[in-house]
Amino acid sequence: MANTALMANAIRALAMDAVQQANSGHPGAPMGMADMAVALWGRHLRHNPVNPHWADRDRFILSNGHGSMLIYSLLHLSGYDLPIDELKNFRQLHSKTPGHPEVGYTPGVETTTGPLGQGITNAVGFALAEKLLAAEFNREGHAIVDHHTYTFLGDGCLMEGISHEAAALAGAWKLGKLVALYDDNGISIDGKVAPWFIDNTPERFKAYGWQVIGPIDGHDVDAVDAAIAKAKAEAVKPTLIVCKTHIGKGSPNRQDTAKAHGEPLGAAEIELTRAALGWTYGPFEIPAEAYADWDAKAQGAEREAEWNARFDAYKTAYPELAGEFLRRMAGELPKGFAQVAVDTIVAAHTKAETVASRKASQLALEAFTAALPELLGGSADLTGSNLTNTKSTPALRFDDVTGAVVLEAPKAAAGGAEDEAKPASDANAAPATHGQIGRHINYGVREFGMAAIMNGIALHGGYIPYGGTFLTFSDYSRNAIRMAALMKQRVIHVFTHDSIGLGEDGPTHQSVEHAASLRLIPNLDVWRPGDTAETAVAWAVALENKNRPSALLLSRQGISYAPKRDVGDISRGAYVLSEPADLGIRKKAQAVILATGSEVPLALKAQELLAKEFKIAVRVVSVPSTTVFDRQTVAYKNDVLPQGLPRVAVEMGSTDGWWKYGVSAVVGLDRYGESAPAGDLFKYFGFTPENVADTVRKVLANR
Repeated sequence: MANTALMANAIRALAMDAVQQANSGHPGAPMGMADMAVALWGRHLRHNPVNPHWADRDRFILSNGHGSMLIYSLLHLSGYDLPIDELKNFRQLHSKTPGHPEVGYTPGVETTTGPLGQGITNAVGFALAEKLLAAEFNREGHAIVDHHTYTFLGDGCLMEGISHEAAALAGAWKLGKLVALYDDNGISIDGKVAPWFIDNTPERFKAYGWQVIGPIDGHDVDAVDAAIAKAKAEAVKPTLIVCKTHIGKGSPNRQDTAKAHGEPLGAAEIELTRAALGWTYGPFEIPAEAYADWDAKAQGAEREAEWNARFDAYKTAYPELAGEFLRRMAGELPKGFAQVAVDTIVAAHTKAETVASRKASQLALEAFTAALPELLGGSADLTGSNLTNTKSTPALRFDDVTGAVVLEAPKAAAGGAEDEAKPASDANAAPATHGQIGRHINYGVREFGMAAIMNGIALHGGYIPYGGTFLTFSDYSRNAIRMAALMKQRVIHVFTHDSIGLGEDGPTHQSVEHAASLRLIPNLDVWRPGDTAETAVAWAVALENKNRPSALLLSRQGISYAPKRDVGDISRGAYVLSEPADLGIRKKAQAVILATGSEVPLALKAQELLAKEFKIAVRVVSVPSTTVFDRQTVAYKNDVLPQGLPRVAVEMGSTDGWWKYGVSAVVGLDRYGESAPAGDLFKYFGFTPENVADTVRKVLANR
């Protein structure tokens, strides 16, 4: 039988030693959660250290990511490719053990955690993805998707407001395979949390529809083991296990103090702790028996082999479904997607409709959601405004009793009756062969939660999530957007009502600084398309980008279609839309107007005005994505924006980001808007052809 005390103390020793060697870090949380980890990782977690990407593994998320030495110790001890030298290099440049866990750097780390509250919210996304994939792909006798999502979290995660958003949705969605273990130690950086954290956490989670177990002794491995077993037996409700623990467990002078939270114990205290724990080994020295008790390679290989055998049987019975499952888990688009994208873009160009770009987005989505069953949409209570739903994305619903995904009947042929929607019998039941899951999520007014849940969905695999809200509310979800960019995840944010063009709602809702602000996030593609073709291209590029998120900034007001020779260069972020010759002027351009989104028609009108009234030849460049354009070759950039030609940018927002393009002036907005009809606002703030033309004339006059 495994020596659980030895296993837990191995974690404590590694945490102490690594933090001390780095002279930086958080030893207290790993030391306090060590016994919880023994119960979960030693007795329940289904994983294979040799293959961290096994599709049906359990997922483990350390939401309180400052305790990263817990997961690094677990990965090292259980047999992942994380040698002891990497633990010795904790928090050092280019090590596999950064200060907070980062997906893609360390084998076995499922998500990047650190900003508190987002880990538990990612976990909700993981659990939702598992449940939906099970409903889509499992068949009677063939449960190929059947795993749990486990997360550790602490007081800080629960204090963050996003945890309320996530926990409420987890209860509403009846995520019975989500198990959260709460490290209830009552200590944070500022000391004992009691004066400022008085929530009745168990009652709070019960109110969300969770099963709550405990409080239990988080240092009693058998008690935690039994609690996890009980959690796994609950098929409908997610479970919170409240584990009472001591931060810095084993440290004679630091246990139960804020001193254990975020600084090394110190050499003297580490020696005292070793003695108190009966740990007779030197720094980074782990006895063979501890490694033997922790080693999960053989069991992991057996579990994956068993699943492989089941999947082979599934593949024999359902070859098309098996191929589709593998494709989607690999994140690959269908072979025919490129043609679908071309057809959608060409159709938009041919129809040349005058619509708001939010409507243009929905038109593109009609084609893309029909072609891509992995597209999983949603909106933060603004579906009718964001237009994120399509004919292929019925609302996602769950059976009130069983918690199963409600399956929608397919549309009957013309003149025929439709079957009623039918729920699966349990969380992993085989769906009716005629049914489809709902693919549009009502997130409620939870922008931050929506964004972080989408990150979890993308990280799990099998779906490409997108979600909508107003652009001004991107501030609520900004840190989750940043995390998607940091983690290189294909998550698509649909942000409508992108400017003062939304009108009467006024400055609280009118985006001014948001486009410029989002463009500052590394690895985030920001699109502000100007018509139906540009919007279709933006969607196509966003879907093709496996390693970066995208934000689509869309208008409320209608935008006339901008005539263009072809659509080939739209995907390069900026392109020449109109030359003087297009207006019958036989001379080279004297200036360039750069415009985005709803301001593109404004630029074209200014170009026409300059040509007719002042015989000034102007090139108009549409810039649907500065972030994409910035990645193009110097030659292409110089071709679009020739050296020596004065440039004027036009955008209803902050001017700061445009100066890097060598512009001489920006017709923009460096103040908040006003409440009035859009047309009145455009005149008031100078977004008129006359003002843009006058700005170009002044620039030319000052040369």
